[in-house]
Parts: sequence; C-alpha cells; structure tokens
Amino acid sequence: MTRALIAGCSGLSLTPEESAFYREAGPWGFILFKRNVESPEQVRALCEALRETVGRADAPILIDQEGGRVQRLGPPNWPKYPSGGTYGRIHANDPIVRREITRLGARLIAHDLRAVGITVDCLPVLDVPTPGAHDVIGDRAYGRSPEQVAVLGRAAAEGLLAGSVLPVIKHMPGHGRAGADSHLALPVVDASRAELERHDFAPFRILSDMPLAMTAHVVYTALDPDNPATTSPIVMSEIVRGHLAYDGLVMTDDLSMQALSGSYRERTEKAFAAGCDMALHCNGRMDEMEAVAEGTPMLEGEALRRAEAALRRIGHEAEPFDPVDARARLDAALAMVA
Repeated sequence: MTRALIAGCSGLSLTPEESAFYREAGPWGFILFKRNVESPEQVRALCEALRETVGRADAPILIDQEGGRVQRLGPPNWPKYPSGGTYGRIHANDPIVRREITRLGARLIAHDLRAVGITVDCLPVLDVPTPGAHDVIGDRAYGRSPEQVAVLGRAAAEGLLAGSVLPVIKHMPGHGRAGADSHLALPVVDASRAELERHDFAPFRILSDMPLAMTAHVVYTALDPDNPATTSPIVMSEIVRGHLAYDGLVMTDDLSMQALSGSYRERTEKAFAAGCDMALHCNGRMDEMEAVAEGTPMLEGEALRRAEAALRRIGHEAEPFDPVDARARLDAALAMVA
C-alpha cells in the first residue's frame, strides 16, 4: 500500500538504505533539492530509481522551481528564471502582457521538468507580503496586492498544467504577513480574521480549484493562538476546507522546519489529526524520515481521492510548444523590466 508521505533523499543517487526504506514505507511521492541535482541525465536516472522503489511509474516527484532565489535546477544545465516579483513588474501598464509572460515562464519550467521526469512544481507562491514582514517571501511574491498575486499565480499554475506538471499553491492560507522565517522560527501573526480573509487568504480562495496545496507553519492568533496552520484543526476546518472551500490535497510544509516543535513523529501525527492529507519531509535524513513514516497513515479515504484526482490533472499530453521561441519571447519581455 501507499503511505501518505512525500520524502526526500540525501544525494545524487540512492543509497541501499534509502532504497530499502522506500520499498518498505511506500511513500506516495518524493521531493528533490539542489543536493540531488548534477546533470539532466543524473536527475532522470534518480527519478527512475525513486519510482522503481515504490513500483509506481506515476509516483509524483516534486521540486521547488520558482525562479529567482528558489531554483533547484540551474545553470549551466538549466536556464535561470526570474522571481515572481519580476513577473509582477513586466509592462506595469499592461496586465494582459504580464499575465501572458508569467504563464509562458511557467510553461518553460514545465518543459524542463518533464524532460527529466519531474511532475510536480511547488509553485505558485500565493503569499501577499505586507510592510514589515520577514523577507523569506519577499520577491518570491508576484506582487503586493491579493488581486495581482491571484491573477499571476493562476497564470503560472496554468502554464505548469499546460506542460503536464502539477502546481502546488503555497503557503496556505498565507505566509506573506509573517515576521519570521518558518525555516528557523515560528511566525506569529496577530491580524484580525477579517483582515486575513480580505488580504492574506484571498488568493488561495480564488485558486481553490488547484489540485495540490502546501500549508504555512504560521500561527494566526485570531484563529488558533496555540498551533500553526499545519497542526491546527481550527485553521484546517474553518479556513482551508471552510472559508477557502478547498477540496484539493493538502500537504504539510517541510516537517523538519524549526517552526514546528515536538518529535518528528509527534509533528506528523498532529498534522494528520488537524486534517492534512500528506506529510512532507525534505532533508533526506534517515532517522527523521523513519520517525515521520511511523506517524504517517496509509493513503486512503478522502486523501486518496484527492491524490488520485490530482494525478488525473496531468494524465494528458503536454500542450504543443516551441521552447526556443518561448524562451526568446520571455527574454525579450524581461529585458524591458525596470
């Protein structure tokens, strides 16, 4: 059976210990980072090896390929891509062009990813930064208004889907107001529920038809002063499944991030008890992965339904596409950004 887990690995190829663990644990999918990337041929072989361990050719393989400072596949083997904020500055007086180029950039990323066997991109970032917030989101955001973030976020998601790659909307229900980097500490947001719904949560409600979402390790005191969204039954039920009307698959952000407390098994069990569908563990450390797997249920029920529905969204041939012409159009548009 398949476990409701997305796991990382430690290097450029699988160790015997990793292969044995994946065969036993049966994760739904995997996630790659820069430590796992050397060349297109190597990444393709790693993806094949990961899928072989679980015996599923459609096992999703994820990556964070946003562009800007969050890009796991990069030069010299892959082109650089702009940050979300760069797309937000294209032709400031022409939102239609801005949307078209954002979609084009994501379509190019999808082309790169599918060529090496990667089928899920942790993009778009739907967080809306506010003045005084930590720069962990910063120029990763498409703009400073919920409207622009939603429009360009949808354009990016559509570009990925056109290339037969699944988008992941993040960080639900909103990390943009956070005053700390959740990789290192637990952010606490004190805004009112009305303000959060109007501003921070709005892009996620607009893109609630997307198949996959990643949580925010952020405390919203107006909703649940004791738990970050990832482990909050209140946020998951009242906001994610309620106000946002989100019925896609919800994965945690990385369970190894320092915003969370408790043992790795405890973190995992709390996330599932809150209502998450899928555990995400990224750093490839075997002792942590084993503890997370111990706290992770098999993929069944509503979570299985959502996972299967997500994979059906990419069960098609990619949209016809000329990558050379597309790259030229993207570069021409970026050359005009101030």
